[in-house]
Amino acid sequence: MTDKERDRRITDLGTLKALAHPLRMRLYRGLTIARAATASQLAEQVDEAVSLVSYHLRKLAEHGLIEEAEGRSADGRERWWQPASDGISIRDEDFSDAPEKAAVHTAASRLFFEQRADMFRRWLDERAHWGAAWNGAANSSESTLRLTADELTELNTELLALLRRYDELGRAADAAGDTEGRENVAVHTYGFPFRI
Repeated sequence: MTDKERDRRITDLGTLKALAHPLRMRLYRGLTIARAATASQLAEQVDEAVSLVSYHLRKLAEHGLIEEAEGRSADGRERWWQPASDGISIRDEDFSDAPEKAAVHTAASRLFFEQRADMFRRWLDERAHWGAAWNGAANSSESTLRLTADELTELNTELLALLRRYDELGRAADAAGDTEGRENVAVHTYGFPFRI
């Protein structure tokens, strides 16, 4: 792990609104995966104009979500960007004290879910091209448990600790040059109460 803040907690409405824009979230996710990139590189990934991408990167930077990174090429005119933290967290209790805040939090959560669902749909459409090893390793499961709110909190804490351990393992391997067979992997978990 870097010496960046781990899971910056977003608590203000302005920052949440800045992130809860479809293109900005895609750019943020792209920077998280690449760890650093230029507007040109990101524009190619999201199939948008460089000027539009640059504008949205500046908006993310205004809210401290991303920051300028050290240049990684000989062209000193290129502006490199990186995430300002090693992740973000958004908690319900920070946005439940006013109807507008709750509405923005809900809209943002729906956007994040839809983008995650799109990622999974893309995997389903493309999985035949990934080969047997990746198809065997990938999973989709659903568990229904009988828990208290405290037990769900504990489960989430343990899952997050496990994910962080594997994140750090992958980052250390990348830093050591061990990139053979290593791919970006999305792990989406949702834990929520429901009644039939």
